[in-house]
Amino acid sequence: MVSRERAKKKETNAEQITMEKLMEDMRAVVSDAEELLKATADQTGERIAAARGKAEESLKAAKALIVEQEAEVMAKAKAAAKATEDFLRDNPWKTIGIAAAAGLVLGILATRR
Repeated sequence: MVSRERAKKKETNAEQITMEKLMEDMRAVVSDAEELLKATADQTGERIAAARGKAEESLKAAKALIVEQEAEVMAKAKAAAKATEDFLRDNPWKTIGIAAAAGLVLGILATRR
């Protein structure tokens, strides 16, 4: 059961890192698109106007997606924090034992050098 929980935590951490990277990349794309739209603001012509309109729509959709994904990530983080807190409150002696064992191992490793 413990290994299943560890695997799930690893998946959650990997998923969170991937989602954070995706969000960072999306922000960069949105920023670049905004700069491009500002740079071409003085350009005229039917094709430029159509391209700008399409780019603005895509930009709005990307911004909405970022907001939605950020809300989802925050909800998952809050749920994980709540689950951790509940576990700690429900299992105080197990938590103390795990912390003591980790401290012992770190102490042994630190004195070996």
